[in-house]
Amino acid sequence: MPNALTAATAGFGTGLSLIVAIGAQNAFVLRQGIRRQSVLPVVAICALSDALLIALGVAGVGAVVVAWPRALTVVAWVGGAFLLCYGALAARRVLRPGVLRADGEAATSRRRAVLTCLALTWLNPHVYLDTVFLLGSVAADRGPLRWTFGLGAALASLTWFAALGFGGRALGRWLARPTAWRVLDGLVAVTMIGLGGTLIAGA
Repeated sequence: MPNALTAATAGFGTGLSLIVAIGAQNAFVLRQGIRRQSVLPVVAICALSDALLIALGVAGVGAVVVAWPRALTVVAWVGGAFLLCYGALAARRVLRPGVLRADGEAATSRRRAVLTCLALTWLNPHVYLDTVFLLGSVAADRGPLRWTFGLGAALASLTWFAALGFGGRALGRWLARPTAWRVLDGLVAVTMIGLGGTLIAGA
């Protein structure tokens, strides 16, 4: 039991260290949380997607992903283009503060939020290298406890996205003014465009 607990704790810490960073997915989840729009489905998609990717990595699929670099190149181009477009939309909102209202009237539909979340999650080539390959490689060192390690990593993902999404809701009242939303969308735009450009440049 102590060994299993140690493996799960190590998986939790490793998973948390990989996802707690400024990125397109985190920025989107935070923004949805602050707007209090489609928070539950967005958090669920992120957590379940990570759990699936972690399971694939623990099962040994990471080696297959790395063996097909051309596939990752295609994902990098598509994902980079998507991030650039999303960043451009965020920049447009900065210039049009009238649409930055937290009451949801100008918010994206739930369907669009879900599709955007899926794209930000699955069109990011780094998620395959980090979550599938890196976590899978570390889990392999745990031997029989590799699935326990993976469970810890999946719990870290669930904890982080739930805290980011539902915790962001508490910030909504502080961002009721259009100026605050312009600052937030400005940060989102810089993050998305920067990451998108980096993906395409490295493809």
